[in-house]
Amino acid sequence: MDIRAEEISRIIRSQIEGFDAQVDVAEVGTVISVGDGIARAHGLEKVMAGELLELPHAVMGLAFNLEEDNVGIILLGEYTKIKEGDTVKRTGKIMSMPVGPQFVGRVINSLGIPIDGKGPIEATLYNPIEKIAPPIVERRGVHEPMQTGLKAIDALIPIGRGQRELIIGDRQTGKTALALDTIINQKGNGVICIYVAIGQKRSTVVQVMKTLEEHDAMKHTIIISATASEPAPMLFLAPMAGAAMGEYFMWHGVNGQPAGADNPGQHVLCVYDDLSKQAAAYREISLLVRRPPGREAYPGDVFYLHSRLLERAAKLSTERGAGSMTALPIIETQAGDVSAYIPTNVISITDGQIVLETDLFNSNVRPALNVGISVSRVGGSAQLKAMKAVAGSLKLDLAQYRELAAFSQFGSDLDKTTLAQLNRGQRLVEILKQPQYLPMPVEKQVSMIWVATNGHLDDVPVKEIKRFEKELFEYLDVNAADLLRQIRETGQFPKETEAALKAQVFAFKETFALSLQSGAGA
Repeated sequence: MDIRAEEISRIIRSQIEGFDAQVDVAEVGTVISVGDGIARAHGLEKVMAGELLELPHAVMGLAFNLEEDNVGIILLGEYTKIKEGDTVKRTGKIMSMPVGPQFVGRVINSLGIPIDGKGPIEATLYNPIEKIAPPIVERRGVHEPMQTGLKAIDALIPIGRGQRELIIGDRQTGKTALALDTIINQKGNGVICIYVAIGQKRSTVVQVMKTLEEHDAMKHTIIISATASEPAPMLFLAPMAGAAMGEYFMWHGVNGQPAGADNPGQHVLCVYDDLSKQAAAYREISLLVRRPPGREAYPGDVFYLHSRLLERAAKLSTERGAGSMTALPIIETQAGDVSAYIPTNVISITDGQIVLETDLFNSNVRPALNVGISVSRVGGSAQLKAMKAVAGSLKLDLAQYRELAAFSQFGSDLDKTTLAQLNRGQRLVEILKQPQYLPMPVEKQVSMIWVATNGHLDDVPVKEIKRFEKELFEYLDVNAADLLRQIRETGQFPKETEAALKAQVFAFKETFALSLQSGAGA
């Protein structure tokens, strides 16, 4: 076989002409130590704080600590496969979270990966997990109520859309139940709820999902779960992932287009359950990357961790679509100590706190709300006028009752006025009790509180109060449905409405008194 020189030169020429020189430039580093979900890498000189990094075996990392000669990296995924000498690549992207309406009704982890066994979620949009909060010029004052369906809260410590209201108390005092009641109460209100479970048992998260499904509330809820069995980085990222998801809905209309004056944004409720476990996870990561410890061994910037998260909750201005994100952070205290480091930090960041107490819970006052030290700093301006009209004296009456109840333990000779106040107080405490997962419509709350504060329960035995309430609502649903609808739709409680309600209550009390007598006679 003859090989001719011109053929060889033609082939070489054609290959040279078709040659396209492309240089693949990537900034890479090398892992110099790894352990406990933290790696240190050398050589990533231009890496950004919070940047996503690529490691072998499809493991991703988050640039957490930028030092002079190395970078501390939080490893996400199967970090046990990473070893010294592995290559780390920069991605040039700040860590982001997949977002969108397709996540509603699903259970996902801190990275946006579904963990409910219902198949993958196709996401096209991403939001950075760390984002600067909306500036003041893009916000407006909190003025719309976020109804929880709980009489004790909607009357005494009202929450507004865009507010940050802390739920604080020892373990097993009903903190999660209170948050779930609020989520269930948003059914049909167009509010997207995001429940972030941080450091809880997997069985607890499954129970929460079952409860929401039973009450038909999963249709408007996203659960982000970082359970106790997961590594600390996942617990640390979970609340930020929840905020990133909530921001998508706040800044976009129902049609998925960016919100504006002609395309209203959506309303979001974010529950962080609970931030004390996120703080513990952050402490663990910080100590592993050798950041200096401060009070209670937490790093110095643990206050900033929670403030930059909660500041993202906002009520946007009309020009920005008037969407809102309401935050309900939960903090667990030890033996009722609200003066510990993390509780005082979060109390000072939020716009008020709902304090739950073990003693009240054990004495069957549920929700176990301490009315004396619970407060809402902005909710009054977001409270319905009808509720404000009937609940004005409620807090004072309860405070006076508590004081008198403590005083009356020491003496038996009480005058008529004191006895009347004690009797009224007992009935007020009784009507504020409410069963779990049964939120109450606002018009019924207004009716019942009006009945109690105006003394119409003073002659009803305390043990019959629950029955009185149940039967009164049944009576009003039949005989005064228009009256209840008017309170709900207008949010007002004028003199005519009050007179109509009074007439209905008097009519009902006659039949109730007869039923009590017949019951006593039997």
